[in-house]
Amino acid sequence: MWKALAPYVRPDLIVGVSAGALNGWALAGGATPEELAGVWLDGSLAAIRAFHPEGLHRQAREMASQFRPRMPFGLTIVEARRMRLRLVEGREVDWRHLAATCSIPFVFPSVEIDGRQYVDGGLLGALPVWAAEEMGVDRAIALNCLNRWPFGMLRSVLPLRQPSATFRVVTIEPSAKLGSIRQALVWSKPTIERWIALGERDGKAAIERVEWAASL
Repeated sequence: MWKALAPYVRPDLIVGVSAGALNGWALAGGATPEELAGVWLDGSLAAIRAFHPEGLHRQAREMASQFRPRMPFGLTIVEARRMRLRLVEGREVDWRHLAATCSIPFVFPSVEIDGRQYVDGGLLGALPVWAAEEMGVDRAIALNCLNRWPFGMLRSVLPLRQPSATFRVVTIEPSAKLGSIRQALVWSKPTIERWIALGERDGKAAIERVEWAASL
């Protein structure tokens, strides 16, 4: 999607959650679309396996050292004990926060940060546009990958934090199924290549909406 939109969009800030936070961190750090694709096509990601946090933590450390945000950046995490959603911004973000926001409950253990345990911010909202508003903007381009069952149902029943009624959002969603949960948890180069191609196609289809929103 970024490859399609990069010529048309200059974001004022980037907010992400879960794997979207890793993408956002890289983009805020100046990664080109090709560099970002290279991160996910790297076969070393096969070391990231469910119930084994070492691979995820290593990837978080590598991305934290490889990229440093050149613009405001934020991510969300959930304090596991209190089920409290937290926005972490700017210089406060380190590799632990990048790992925590990807630590899907029951798949990866929580990450300890300053004496508290944190898990994936997507647990209480996989589309944190409220955080973008809290960081000072009045509109956003939001990539909503989790738009199918059961995520749509969960959003309808959970008390998820929402932006104000005046906040404007252009939402881009996959036009085709991404695949199974196993495909999301087990690295496969053909799967990543298919997702990248799908993202670029859907990004191109959204260019007119993005340009219109930017002109408001």
